[in-house]
Amino acid sequence: MLTDDGKHLYVSWDEYHMLIERLALKVAHSGWEFDQILCLARGGMRPGDVLSRVFDKPLAIMSTSSYRAEAGTIQGRLDMAKYITMPKGELAGRVLLVDDLADSGVTLRAVVDRLRGVPSISELRTAVIWVKGVSTYTPEYYVEMLPSSPWIHQPFEDYDNLRPEGLAKKFSV
Repeated sequence: MLTDDGKHLYVSWDEYHMLIERLALKVAHSGWEFDQILCLARGGMRPGDVLSRVFDKPLAIMSTSSYRAEAGTIQGRLDMAKYITMPKGELAGRVLLVDDLADSGVTLRAVVDRLRGVPSISELRTAVIWVKGVSTYTPEYYVEMLPSSPWIHQPFEDYDNLRPEGLAKKFSV
């Protein structure tokens, strides 16, 4: 649900899962066949997992981080993992890079630039749920274009400030 001021988008678990499924359909309807999925941790892990299951393709994970200041609302320096985690082999062939959103576009562009230098990757395409209007990078596949570039409140953010003590209180009778 987008707020009246256009600055905040609140997404429920049901909406979130529906959007991931719509992303899977966009990729499927394109007819492009890929060999592996690489998701960016943390935001791309849930969409990457679902797409990996739907398409029955191996899932690799690359950790990136760029949101550090002001409770994650101000983009800081981009950190990219040196290694990619995968069950076996190497990242190769046609690769679908998955994240939750193209915010500024900096992270996706940096990862794409790095992966385009990997000789074993023959083709690379990107898929996200949301693309903000301020993004300098537009993925091949996305579900929603958000011209007002709202802050997206995703359902799993409830866990950002929840600690074991809070969980214990939740389940105490």
